[in-house]
Amino acid sequence: MTGKTMFITGASSGIGAATARAAVEAGWNVGLFARNADRITEMAEELGATALALPGDVAQLEQQQKALGRLSDRFGGVDAAFANAGTGLDVPGTENGDPEAWHRLVHTNILGVLYTAKAALPHLKPRKGHMLMTGSAAGRRTIAGSVYGASKWFVHGYGGNLAEEMAEWGGRCTIIAPGMVNTAFFDAEKPDKIQPEDIAEAVLYAVSTSDKASVREVFVMPK
Repeated sequence: MTGKTMFITGASSGIGAATARAAVEAGWNVGLFARNADRITEMAEELGATALALPGDVAQLEQQQKALGRLSDRFGGVDAAFANAGTGLDVPGTENGDPEAWHRLVHTNILGVLYTAKAALPHLKPRKGHMLMTGSAAGRRTIAGSVYGASKWFVHGYGGNLAEEMAEWGGRCTIIAPGMVNTAFFDAEKPDKIQPEDIAEAVLYAVSTSDKASVREVFVMPK
C-alpha cells in the first residue's frame, strides 16, 4: 500500500479530513481538495510531505481536472479518488423547499460526483485504480420530501453503474454509505453517532482488499 496516492474531495473537515489522516497513517499520499484553502493548507502542513493542498470547487470540472493533474505530477500517478464532498438543505421537503438551495445541492452532490469521476478516470485507468463515493443511509430508504436523500439515491445508482464500467478494465468502485455521522453537517454535536474516523476505516478497508475482491458498498450504521 505504501506510496499509493488518493484524491479526496471535501477534505477540509469531517469524513474527508479523517480519511486523509487515516490514509497518510496507512502509507498513502493524499491530495486534499476543498474550497477552504486555508484549512487544507494547514492540514497539508500537519500531514507532511505526503499531502498536497488542492483548493477548488467540486462543481467545476476544470478545477478538479487541474487538481488531479497536479497531484499526479507530484506523486507520479493517482490510485484512488474519493468523491466525498457534499451538502445538505436547511429547509426540507418539496413544498417548502428553496429551489436555489436545490440548485447548489445538485451541483455539489450530483454533478460534483460526476465531475470527480470524469476527472479521475484517466488517472485511475492505467493503474486499475479505485473510485469511492460517499453515499448515505438516506439513499437507501424513502424520507418524506427529502431532496437530499434523492441526491444520495443518485450516488448509489451511479456508483453501481460506474463499478460495471470500471470492471471492464480492472478498476473498482465502492459506495461508502453511512448513517448519521458526527460532523459539521449538523448544527449540534452528536457524540453518540458514527464518528468520521469510523467512516475513514471503511474507506481504508475498501481500498485494501485483494485484487480478487470488489467491495461495491460499505454500509455503516450507528449501534
